[in-house]
Amino acid sequence: MRLLIDQISMHQENDVVLEEKVKRKEHECEQLRTVVQDLERTKQEQISIKAYMMQHNAQSKKGVRSLILEAQVPVAAVVIMACNRADYLERTIQSILRYHSSVALKFPLFVSQDGSNSDVRTKAMGFDQLTYMQPKSQISGAGYDMVISPDFFDYFEAGADLLDKDKSIMAISSWNDNGQKQFVNDPYALYRSDFFPGLGWMLSKPTWDELSPKWPKAYPFWRGSSLGQFFPQYLKPIKLNDIQVDWKSMDLSYLMEDKFVKHFADLVRSAKPLNGTDLLLKTNNVDGDVRIQYRDQSHFENIAQQYGIFDEWKDGIPRTAYKGVVVFRHQTLKRVFLVGPDSLQQLGIQNA
Repeated sequence: MRLLIDQISMHQENDVVLEEKVKRKEHECEQLRTVVQDLERTKQEQISIKAYMMQHNAQSKKGVRSLILEAQVPVAAVVIMACNRADYLERTIQSILRYHSSVALKFPLFVSQDGSNSDVRTKAMGFDQLTYMQPKSQISGAGYDMVISPDFFDYFEAGADLLDKDKSIMAISSWNDNGQKQFVNDPYALYRSDFFPGLGWMLSKPTWDELSPKWPKAYPFWRGSSLGQFFPQYLKPIKLNDIQVDWKSMDLSYLMEDKFVKHFADLVRSAKPLNGTDLLLKTNNVDGDVRIQYRDQSHFENIAQQYGIFDEWKDGIPRTAYKGVVVFRHQTLKRVFLVGPDSLQQLGIQNA
């Protein structure tokens, strides 16, 4: 009996030990499951993080690549038309290179020589930053006696966007035939014009393809048809803008055809009308803008000579005119609008 009791007791102890072992194993298994779950969760997190990082890196690389590609897309070729003045050509090239390095990929630089002057060719080929060419037909974006302003490239980059959006614009120009210092004041002022500018212009390729076969041989005007008589009086005193205007950050939509007519009409309408003789004296005695209506070309030339602005016409259009209206500054602040016989009607101005 005693032996049986001892055996039962021993079995009970063994059962207790086994139960403790089972509990311990279950606890260890639970811990192991927890560890495995933690590992799996950590792995998933790592995978997610890795995927995020890969995606982020891809987007970053794509963003950087896009920026690089964007920076590398050419906006326009800058073509300097040269002939036989190596010293003028060098001055123009140096002026452009002063602001060109940061936008060199956007604005590739060329020198197009009309003629065979060896000094001009040698001078042009001495610059690694440009391409020299001597084509049979050429397009001129800048004359070889020009000096550019610090906002030249920003201006034309912003202008290229206008060219794309408004097909009524044939060219963007940085030139003002009445840009002498006594006739300008606001470096931010831009106007549309029906008169093709003499210098510093940009055409789209389709427009150039259309015009190049009929491009006039006597161009630019002061070295061709006008034989240079305008240069000392009107061109040499042109005021070079010395302000860095951030054109790309500005809203230039007011220059679109549908908006500009109204914008310009409002300016003309608000100007005080002047008539009769002694127009210069009357202008001096008026506070604010004035407008003066001319009857015909002869009358316009007479008024223009009184103020000292360009009095030349081409094909029935005064230089810089828009809808027959020529605008310039007088005494630096007030604007003078010389208005053609039907300009008000073209601008939709009634009872003015």
